[in-house]
Amino acid sequence: MTVPDGQSQEAFPMRSDIRVESLTFRYDDEVTALDDVSLVVRQGERVAVIGPNGAGKTTLAQHFNGMVKPTSGRVLVGDLDTAQHPIAVLAAKVGFVFQNPNDQLHAKTVAAEVHFGPRNLGFPPEHARELVGRALESTGLTELADAHPHHLSLAQRKMVAIASVLAMDTPVVLLDEPTTGQDSTALDALATIIADLSLRGRTVIAITHDMDFCVENFDRVVLVEDGRIVQDGTPAEVFAGDRVARLPQLVRLGRELGWPEQVTTVEGFVDRLAATRA
Repeated sequence: MTVPDGQSQEAFPMRSDIRVESLTFRYDDEVTALDDVSLVVRQGERVAVIGPNGAGKTTLAQHFNGMVKPTSGRVLVGDLDTAQHPIAVLAAKVGFVFQNPNDQLHAKTVAAEVHFGPRNLGFPPEHARELVGRALESTGLTELADAHPHHLSLAQRKMVAIASVLAMDTPVVLLDEPTTGQDSTALDALATIIADLSLRGRTVIAITHDMDFCVENFDRVVLVEDGRIVQDGTPAEVFAGDRVARLPQLVRLGRELGWPEQVTTVEGFVDRLAATRA
């Protein structure tokens, strides 16, 4: 979407709900990655997609921006059927941060990398510079703007990839394993980024194996196993059963203490502990 001079995409709210309808994807006659999956993600939701390796999480997410096309069924982003539009069109709707930043980075400087997306989307130069500056600041990369991305650490390269998507100002931001290789400072910055996106009405979807990151930053959890969605609910609902192998630390601690209800946040844990002592 091209934005007029001096205007932010926020001034032109466009609903970009994601609708997955009876989606099946087969790599070949013998391998079915996704089997009759249906899902709705409303604009502005924060959704974590979890599950074991090989469950189909990334394949599902790749349908959201057209990197993968359905074998049957369909995926809609807003009013766009992803099977009928190229990635170049869908990129204005869904910003995708790859698990491995080396698969995404190509420019000679951090600034050029982050500027690539908004320039390709046709943003006016002044607005593009504003978005790039904001993205660099939020990811802690302002002082590294002139550095070569491949001279940075893996954690820093991951942040460059995130900044390049933030600068595109898309209604949906999709993060594939964003916490990989990140230290506590970077995790705090990432949490702030997710909260800011949510406040501005953006949808944030993360594929993650980090269960603590999941419960701390997301309101909804979708559990995928063997190409199917087997649970979909709040963190407390999804982690209440025994389907998830690795539970968040607070959930494990609450169980060890014999608490009957799920505790998934620090605030909830403190409140529950105070009630127990009282």
